[in-house]
Amino acid sequence: MFSGAQISLYPMTDDFVAVITKALGALDPYRERLRIETDDLSTLLVGTPDVVFAAMRDLFVAAAASGKHCVLHATISRGCPGEPDDPMCQTPELTGPMAPLAERKAKALATVASAPLSGQATSAQLSLYTLGIDQHMDEIYGCIDFLKSSGVFSRSKNFCTKLSGDAAAVFATVGEALVRFGPPAGHVTIDLTVSANSPSAH
Repeated sequence: MFSGAQISLYPMTDDFVAVITKALGALDPYRERLRIETDDLSTLLVGTPDVVFAAMRDLFVAAAASGKHCVLHATISRGCPGEPDDPMCQTPELTGPMAPLAERKAKALATVASAPLSGQATSAQLSLYTLGIDQHMDEIYGCIDFLKSSGVFSRSKNFCTKLSGDAAAVFATVGEALVRFGPPAGHVTIDLTVSANSPSAH
């Protein structure tokens, strides 16, 4: 299994460099459990989904703590057949047969409910893609049903679903969407945009 995310952080301020460099310190507790590669477009985080999402969450919350309008965009993937297996990415939830949809939704909701609050209000939109399976719409509809019960569901939009709430619950919800829907060893991707301190909200 290979899992990870390509992420880009955009603070909407003249001093964006300072906001980004200060926020990068939030990745320090995760560096031994992640492979991190940066270029001029994005930063790759490779590791188990729980660690990848925790690192993304903490990076984003640290940047948003500046009070500036901050946006994070991420392309997230697990099980890509074009990537080699990586022991760093081994995840017990992504092995074995696919459990019934109701059981997976219940586990996802329990995980989100247990997420400690970050204190950072956040909005996000995501699109889930379960690839290479005939019943992909069953999995997508199951995920949408989970999102509607997650406590952070805002509304359905064209091509995506909007979430709003505490950043910890939002990132936990997106993480569960990646892990719980689609075959355990299958290829699943998410396109994610997260925003905080947007002037549009006012």
